[in-house]
Amino acid sequence: MQRILSTQLPAHVGATVRLAGWVHRRRLLKSVAFLILRDAAGLAQVVVAVPAVREQVEALTEETVVEVVGTVVANPTAPAGVEVVEPTVRPLGPPAVAPPFDLYRPALTATLPTQLDHAATALRHPSRSAALRISAAAVSGFRATLDEQGFVEVHTPKVVASSTESGANVFALDWFGRPAYLAQSPQFYKQLMVGVFERVYEVGPVFRAEPHDTVRHLAQYTSLDVELGFVTDHRDVMAVLRGTLAGMVATVAERVGGALATLGVTVPEVPAEIPAVHFTDALKIAGAPADEPDLAPAHERALGEWALREHDSDFLFVTGYPMAKRPFYTHPDPARPAYSNGFDLLFRGVELVTGGQRLHRHADYLAALAARGEPVEPYAGYVDAFRHGMPPHGGFAIGLERFVARLTGAANVREVTAFPRDLHRLTP
Repeated sequence: MQRILSTQLPAHVGATVRLAGWVHRRRLLKSVAFLILRDAAGLAQVVVAVPAVREQVEALTEETVVEVVGTVVANPTAPAGVEVVEPTVRPLGPPAVAPPFDLYRPALTATLPTQLDHAATALRHPSRSAALRISAAAVSGFRATLDEQGFVEVHTPKVVASSTESGANVFALDWFGRPAYLAQSPQFYKQLMVGVFERVYEVGPVFRAEPHDTVRHLAQYTSLDVELGFVTDHRDVMAVLRGTLAGMVATVAERVGGALATLGVTVPEVPAEIPAVHFTDALKIAGAPADEPDLAPAHERALGEWALREHDSDFLFVTGYPMAKRPFYTHPDPARPAYSNGFDLLFRGVELVTGGQRLHRHADYLAALAARGEPVEPYAGYVDAFRHGMPPHGGFAIGLERFVARLTGAANVREVTAFPRDLHRLTP
């Protein structure tokens, strides 16, 4: 008999079915016992009246994996309006050791460190698994939207010979006796692949050895990277980003409505045109000094409140960041060379995306590295490609975990990450 999932039970009223999953909860009443079975789709109620089977159910512990064979009957008070009666119950493994929190309760009350220490079981709780379902749907929407526009998915090395961002915050390792680093981003490689496919994207891990211990930073996170050629300037990149976000949000709404309902989340509307302000104006709106070189978290929050108040938008572009705060490969604004053709996208008052137009001429790369006192040699394989003809191009990167955290209203990005890696955590 083929196994079915709990959500399929309403289609099998009157039939004998086979379920399998985890013992979510047992309710032992005087005349009858209820076994609540949990599988990947949801919960099923199993009614136990036969004394021998009841005795067996009483001996089970929560989270024990079992198989149930029984008859489906209608019951409006049961989950999905059906339940399973006259069951046989067969354990598929030894009795489970109970985790240090109750998974059957509506809310997971354990502290976040406790949940992370026991992630393999904490993630079974609907509130935790729902966030991961949303994450999966967002990635699916990201890929589908870009595939429709002729982008090609690429896979680039995660071990590199030099720091991508010209910074010191990299994880160093020994590569057969030579120094190497975990990649901070696929930036160099996705630019080079524009010379092959014109439009590329990648979904993969990136590594930042920054000593941040905040609710919004991870040392390893999933980056959704995009790069496209033959752009006029950064505004073409912003238009692709807007469409990509709309596709991600639409896919989440379409595919994982149950997960959204579990978390009480309403997906935001992505405006047809996301409002944009120049960095210099953003400082004024946020009440920051005019010589501030970057936006602090408090400034981002103020800008998010302004965008919602003035434009009814959860999203806001901040363009024209100072060149001094952008990587060497960023294209300057031709009209204001001290500022860049780069941007950040704020989502509900938090930086979600960094992007912009890149340099595409070999001579400009040599000049940019020289201006920053950077030697060319560590970047030779990257810079040399621009001698062979590269179109004007640009791109962006979305932090997946931060996107899901802002979408769900999670207070800490670790709440929506299966197995976080940060300043203090390497396990589980």
